[in-house]
Amino acid sequence: MFQTLYSYFWWERLWLPANLTWADLEDRDGRVYAKASDLYITLPLAFLFLIVRHLFETYVATPLAGLLNVKEKIRLKATPNAVLEKFYAATTKHPKQADVELLSKRSGCSVRQVERWFRRRRNQDRPSLLKKFREASWRFTFYLIAFIAGMAVIVDKPWFYDLREVWKGYPIQSMLPSQYWYYMIELSFYWSLLFSIASDVKRKDFKEQIIHHVATIILISFSWFANYIRAGTLIMALHDSSDYLLESAKMFNYAGWRNTCNNIFIIFAAVFIITRLVILPFWIMHCTVVYPLDLYPAFFGYYFFNFMMVVLQSLHIFWAYLIIRMAQKFITGKVVEDERSDREETDNSEEEEEAAKNGPLSNGHPVLNNNHRKTD
Repeated sequence: MFQTLYSYFWWERLWLPANLTWADLEDRDGRVYAKASDLYITLPLAFLFLIVRHLFETYVATPLAGLLNVKEKIRLKATPNAVLEKFYAATTKHPKQADVELLSKRSGCSVRQVERWFRRRRNQDRPSLLKKFREASWRFTFYLIAFIAGMAVIVDKPWFYDLREVWKGYPIQSMLPSQYWYYMIELSFYWSLLFSIASDVKRKDFKEQIIHHVATIILISFSWFANYIRAGTLIMALHDSSDYLLESAKMFNYAGWRNTCNNIFIIFAAVFIITRLVILPFWIMHCTVVYPLDLYPAFFGYYFFNFMMVVLQSLHIFWAYLIIRMAQKFITGKVVEDERSDREETDNSEEEEEAAKNGPLSNGHPVLNNNHRKTD
């Protein structure tokens, strides 16, 4: 049965145009082609990335945080309370007023003490500023190096300037060593992101992030199997072109460099919109949807590859909406927080509680002004 499934999975008509077989992509005459077995190396490389990340965050990002004066905010811990802890873990982290009153009776605490306990308990679960800075530093470093390496791989290739060259001679297109390593490193990195996503900083778009990582891994892997390598390198470089800007803006945000963060974020927003909402759909996707049909009839691989491109593009539109909202607030001078993140709840002293209680409120939180540090 396994052999039957294996045969169906690698059926040529799923992966290659009509009248072509895997035999046509066997290495010969000095020409080397992509093979599925090449991707086995990406899993051990992904774990190597996790080790390198740990070392980088410990010996590079942490000292850098100290140099940039990234300071942890003092958080008061919630007093141990079995009744409240059980409700927090099993029911909800945000109890309604009726639940608060019931918990007050069951725990022997006042309503105000219950509300304060839940605020402090939620803050305990939020990632520290140092954790956020270290994560942003690691991603910034990788994305910047990957973008530079990606441009070095494709900038001298004819298909970088003429997208019709992407399909010239397809699928009999020999693989270059630089393309091999670019693919292996990119795919390994996204595997490492997927492996570490449970322990990384969780944001409101957690589910979208999982979808993005899985879709990216599938798209990179499939493009390798089907020898869509030229298109794949263009797509990967295009994505890396804006990611390092976002991570650098986060780093300056955590360091309290508000003006620098604002300026970098505006540049990031412009690059993101141009690359993800203009170049990708109107150049790259046009290249993958229209040009191949001039050479061969559509087949399953053609439809599957472009379907995954549509999934990624849908996520880009979702994130572009959040980015435009944030950029609009930057331009109008309003305080901007990462739309994907939960806000730190102020509860460090009785004075702050009174200020929050008596001062202007917005959704239960004090209204912030431009003199406050932004939180991611």
